[in-house]
Amino acid sequence: MTVERKDEAGGHEFLRVTEELRARMADGFYPVETYLPSQATLAREFGVSRDTVQRALRVLRGEEWIESRQGKGSRVVRNQRIQSSTPRASRSRRQLTLGPLIAEAFEQSEVTLDIYTLTSESLDTHIHLQAERIRAGIIAPRRIALRLILPSAIDALPYPRGVEPGHDERLRERLRGITEAHTASLHKVLGELSAEQLVPEVEYEFRHAPFAPTFKLYVINRSEVLHGPYIPLVRPVMFDTGEEVRAVDVLGLGATLTHHVRDARADSPGSTFVDGMKAWFKATWELLTDEAAKPAAGTAAQA
Repeated sequence: MTVERKDEAGGHEFLRVTEELRARMADGFYPVETYLPSQATLAREFGVSRDTVQRALRVLRGEEWIESRQGKGSRVVRNQRIQSSTPRASRSRRQLTLGPLIAEAFEQSEVTLDIYTLTSESLDTHIHLQAERIRAGIIAPRRIALRLILPSAIDALPYPRGVEPGHDERLRERLRGITEAHTASLHKVLGELSAEQLVPEVEYEFRHAPFAPTFKLYVINRSEVLHGPYIPLVRPVMFDTGEEVRAVDVLGLGATLTHHVRDARADSPGSTFVDGMKAWFKATWELLTDEAAKPAAGTAAQA
């Protein structure tokens, strides 16, 4: 018999299951047109109740990641699409996804990531995956440097907001909680890599910018860029209590990203785009972010 755990009380496990399934579908771990494992199998894997799995699946259906069919389970109908203007011969996989791109970056001796995003949810997932590879001795970067820009004033964002009045404050509080949880998680995993001397040099800093992100940006090892819009939509949002409301929100996972690579030609489309985004990030970091702002609870401004 499955034991009811704290996920029903606090909602943390419900969020964990939802985020992990979303990330797996985005990266093609569960390909489009395949079926997710059964609810019982997922409950055993994540160590949660079937009720928690069912809540996660309801959210994923509302976000149009899956379709559920009576007697057949949940079929994946969407993933994270990445369109690359500069295919590389070293990549033999059929579809470009974020996971392998981050994995390739961490296979280098020096890893640099400049990220502009709304919550750092997907970044957190991928950094943890690479930390597991480092601990297993599969990869051994000598230096990791992360700079992360997040929005500073969540209460002033135009999203999320309820379709019906009365839910805006709770929706913003939910977003704030998600952001703080993931930045705290990033701080913990990167701090552990440094403290355990698994990576000789680890640097990370989180800053805040006073405007709403309209796009997600990854500058990877100064030579590759992932860029994509946050597309507003109406979707169901579930609170920790189990209450579901319809909200105007944005989704990063699931939107199409474009992939650009800097090459030997300074005037090529790939080089031009990468250089432009590097310049944008540098200027925003130095001129528009709040260096003195205290980071979210459980995070650190710099390792």
